[in-house]
Amino acid sequence: MDSPVELPADALSSPASIADLEDLSTAALIAPSESISRRRVLKSLFYGAGGMALYAGEIERHWIDVVHRDVHIAGLPHAFDGLTIAQLSDIHLDEYTEPFLLREAIDHINRMQPDMVLLTGDYVTAEVLSKKMTMSAAWQCSKLLSKIACPQKYAILGNHDIIAGAEEITEAIASANIPVLRNAFMPIERGGSRIWLAGIDDPVLGKPDPDHTMPVAIRNQAQEPIILMCHAPDFIDPLANHPASKSIALVLSGHTHGGQVRIPLLGAMHLPPGGRKYVEGLFEVGGMQLYVNRGIGAVGVPFRFNCRPEITRFRLRAEKPQIPYSHV
Repeated sequence: MDSPVELPADALSSPASIADLEDLSTAALIAPSESISRRRVLKSLFYGAGGMALYAGEIERHWIDVVHRDVHIAGLPHAFDGLTIAQLSDIHLDEYTEPFLLREAIDHINRMQPDMVLLTGDYVTAEVLSKKMTMSAAWQCSKLLSKIACPQKYAILGNHDIIAGAEEITEAIASANIPVLRNAFMPIERGGSRIWLAGIDDPVLGKPDPDHTMPVAIRNQAQEPIILMCHAPDFIDPLANHPASKSIALVLSGHTHGGQVRIPLLGAMHLPPGGRKYVEGLFEVGGMQLYVNRGIGAVGVPFRFNCRPEITRFRLRAEKPQIPYSHV
């Protein structure tokens, strides 16, 4: 008869239960895969965020959208039917807007060959660079704007221009033969007819005065509508209760940057005071038409996402004829 096999004394010194074996098996099979999965997710998020930042900062921020719009205006004189206006807004030179981007915008405008160019404020960014550097940016901006070929160029100031120094910014822009309208108006004449161009001081930090901007003498004139430049678009609501509003055909604004960074399903990450109701595009308010331009610059962060920089080309058209319905 064979003798029994002897095992080492410590081979099963602490026998494992079935439950213990199951725990060990689970740990061996699941923990590594969970760790790998977690690393993959974190890596994907990291690369995704990096890719989005690269796109928003280097691609979309420099990808100018040239928007073409027909605007029908009641009482527009026949001589102005077809007149084209280019709007350029919110340049913010030298915070995050490089000179080459402004040069590209001006090239777009010159290729359009518009009849008029309207600049709706914020040529620099205030309180980011030193005062000396901000003023240097203003004069550099003016030098670049002087390259706009269209002889009819007009401007207003924005809130950043007022903080930086309204008089200094006005002097810089005016040096490029671009009149700056602050609570002021002027006639635009063509073919023996006339319309009015008005520019109101910035509603957020300036002293807007509709009575000086659009005095009684230019209101309610037959076939002499008013085009108003107003940096902050939300001012159109109080303006709608002013007697001058009945004579205003079109208001051109900027200020909002269209939201600048717009997350799908969430919307704009930030909107400034004076630009939280009317963010971008065309609106009708109390008989006035308002257009909010997204601008070409960036503020706060060097990104644009789901919100390309914009230049707008308007073509003024006589009001659409109202064809009455008739029974046959």
